[in-house]
Amino acid sequence: MLLLILTGYSAIGQVVIDTDRPDQTESATVLPKYYFQLETGLIREKDHDLVTFVHPTALWKYGIHKRLELRLITELVSTETPIILPAGNKILTGLLPIQIGSKISLWEEKGLLPKTSLIAQLGLPASSSKKFRPSHPAPNFRLAMAHTLGENFGLGYNLGAEWDGENRSPHWIYSIAPGYCISEKWYLYIEFFGSAVKGAMPQNNIDGGVAYNLSDNCKLDLSLGKGISKGAIDKYIALGFSFRVKTKNNP
Repeated sequence: MLLLILTGYSAIGQVVIDTDRPDQTESATVLPKYYFQLETGLIREKDHDLVTFVHPTALWKYGIHKRLELRLITELVSTETPIILPAGNKILTGLLPIQIGSKISLWEEKGLLPKTSLIAQLGLPASSSKKFRPSHPAPNFRLAMAHTLGENFGLGYNLGAEWDGENRSPHWIYSIAPGYCISEKWYLYIEFFGSAVKGAMPQNNIDGGVAYNLSDNCKLDLSLGKGISKGAIDKYIALGFSFRVKTKNNP
């Protein structure tokens, strides 16, 4: 998300919170040193007859250097699949593999060169519920890039790959998200994102959303998305809340 790039500093000179949600495009900005940040949300996703609830998804971050943050992702999910009545629907609930990783700032924006960071993470099968446990560790990485296009406009985009822990072939992922700051508090975006893997139809999607800063350190968001290709999910809706705290002062 491009909120930090677009709004810069508040009236008291403190950098406002920047998050990787609500869009699928991860922010190129690294969390400031000694800050802890939690980005959490609820998601309902429909893919043909399968309905998935994420309740919640949570990204835990900590800044250990001005160019490096540590990351941990936890997701509690429920899947609902229709089966023959009168038994009703089949519901499975459990934890997806915990992901650990980091975001490293590579360079700042300069002319046509975008602000760029590298995100690398690894899903750990042993940390998940058995019913959602893949056979192998599932790595993923992406380059997160951002351009400032004007006082209130910005463009973020990602390129990368991820593995599901079963298939050796990676899912090649992309996203691009133009964003607009209506005011110091409100932010809007629209986004195109998707993935492709060898031997399967590509998944292309569109989504959009809004975020509102409650303060320099707290934010609410709402987003909606749908598939625009046959291999994509039908639709999803997500609601989120993010906050950060400074754990100690810089020496």
